[in-house]
Amino acid sequence: MGLNMLDDRSKSLLLTLVAQYIGQGQPIASKALIEHAGLALSSATVRHVMADLEQLGLIASPHTSAGRVPTPRGYRFFVDTMMAVGSFEAIESTQLSLQLLPDSPQRMVHNAASLLSEISQFAGVISTPKRRDAQQFFRQIEFLPLSAQRILVIIITPEGDVQNRLLMVNEAYSPSQLTEAANYLNQHCAGLSIVQIQTQIKHELSHLQQRVAVLMQAAVSQSDVGMNSLDDALVVKGERHLLSVSELTSDMNRLRQTFHMFDEKTRLLQLLERASTADGVQIFIGGESDVLPFDGVSLISAPYSANNEVIGTLGVIGPSRMAYDKMIPLVNITAQLLSRAMSAPNPDGTHA
Repeated sequence: MGLNMLDDRSKSLLLTLVAQYIGQGQPIASKALIEHAGLALSSATVRHVMADLEQLGLIASPHTSAGRVPTPRGYRFFVDTMMAVGSFEAIESTQLSLQLLPDSPQRMVHNAASLLSEISQFAGVISTPKRRDAQQFFRQIEFLPLSAQRILVIIITPEGDVQNRLLMVNEAYSPSQLTEAANYLNQHCAGLSIVQIQTQIKHELSHLQQRVAVLMQAAVSQSDVGMNSLDDALVVKGERHLLSVSELTSDMNRLRQTFHMFDEKTRLLQLLERASTADGVQIFIGGESDVLPFDGVSLISAPYSANNEVIGTLGVIGPSRMAYDKMIPLVNITAQLLSRAMSAPNPDGTHA
């Protein structure tokens, strides 16, 4: 018997079992299932249905209990049914919108990740807005000497973010040389891409002091590496909340795999990139595919946009036993509010 062959009685018992397990966190026995399903069934009939569901890989029997728990496939059936029916809790968006007011993209992204973590009590994750071919690299740049071999590069982005990069040099630069380099970049290179700046500096070598040109090339290259790092591309907030999830802390291997995913970042970024093509909320349930190969952990994600162009993905990572009826609307509304804030004009008339 395949999933499409499940009768209404089997579907009702399966959905009840998953809902009860999400709420209680304990294997659900047949007697408890009868009480909550609202069906006039004998214990023998329920046990027979449970055996069929277990054979289909929708539920499993832990060795330490007579009750049953959902498998990743069982969670998927539950979530797909919920998405089809649209049975979600109402989420008050007023408070959320007040915390996602139009600001610089970087601050809005961090606020959104913190908001998701704070409300869900799980981990909030978000991929930062994609840089469009490294356009508009900076609005202003300054060089501040810290010591003979250390220079602080201060970059003000077009969005108003201030980013600092430490530049190590082999010999000391005079204040006038640092001022010359900053003045040239601010006058001739503000708003250009990394490639355009590097090309312009190369062509202007004959007009610049050699050491000043070398300094500018080093500063641009160093800043480009920093701005493209994985740390900048991914924001994660509230991983510590997962240390309070019993299903994870009771299985050290599962907990280790989860935190390795946060540390590795590459897989998580690939997962969020995959989710960016979805039309609305998408749910990844651990253990059902190679996307999240270990079970017990799920990701609820949604893309966000600026001026109708998708620029990133946000979501909540938590245990597969989470309240999907609350988490799905939370992620969906946060993505909508962030998109609205990202699309709002700045005071100078530009967009984030």
